[in-house]
Amino acid sequence: MKQKLTILFDLDGTLIDTAPDLMNAHNHVMKKFGYETKSGKEIKALIGKGAGVMISRSLWSSAKIELKNIKEKETKEKMVKEFVNYYGKNILIESKLIKGVKEFLIWCKDKNISMGICTNKQEHLAVDLLKKIEIFNFFEYVAGCNTFDYCKPDPRHLTSVIEIMGGDIKKTIMVGDSEVDANSAHNASLPFVLLEDGYTDVKVSQIKHNYLIKNFVGLNKIIEKYI
Repeated sequence: MKQKLTILFDLDGTLIDTAPDLMNAHNHVMKKFGYETKSGKEIKALIGKGAGVMISRSLWSSAKIELKNIKEKETKEKMVKEFVNYYGKNILIESKLIKGVKEFLIWCKDKNISMGICTNKQEHLAVDLLKKIEIFNFFEYVAGCNTFDYCKPDPRHLTSVIEIMGGDIKKTIMVGDSEVDANSAHNASLPFVLLEDGYTDVKVSQIKHNYLIKNFVGLNKIIEKYI
């Protein structure tokens, strides 16, 4: 029996434009704790590595002097908790599917392609968002930053999901929007499809990729080469 194809997807900035709601949650936390807020563009550069890293990097860039006088770790933990709580309650206010996503997922199902999610979002938030935006049932497995003891760019985040789904690394493709996704795919020896205008401050030319797409319209033409 021929091994079927597996596609792994990042979530934020890849399948769903979540930046507006993440920005609102981030700025809610910053205001509450007395720090500077950030613009949508600045938030996009912080998203890919998860809530904890987002808060840490934002704190460090805006409050180096103040942090000398407070317990950084304790403050960050409180802020991350507040972020997750607020974001969880406001997860689908302005977020929307990237163009062509729904149609592409339907096409993949019709072609019997297995699909999974590898995101640095917390697992329960990822599952909740996927359900609310009504694409959860397309995926066989959803792995967040806290599903395993490791996460992207560690390639095991990808390879573990492939194993759980009963897939084959040699028949798997990764789709993402940042260097975090690209490095994960590269380290796992997977072909990588990069979405332009991703949640990163790294230039496209500096991100390793096999294919570059603007959105999901026409992505099936690339995937057909691997079926």
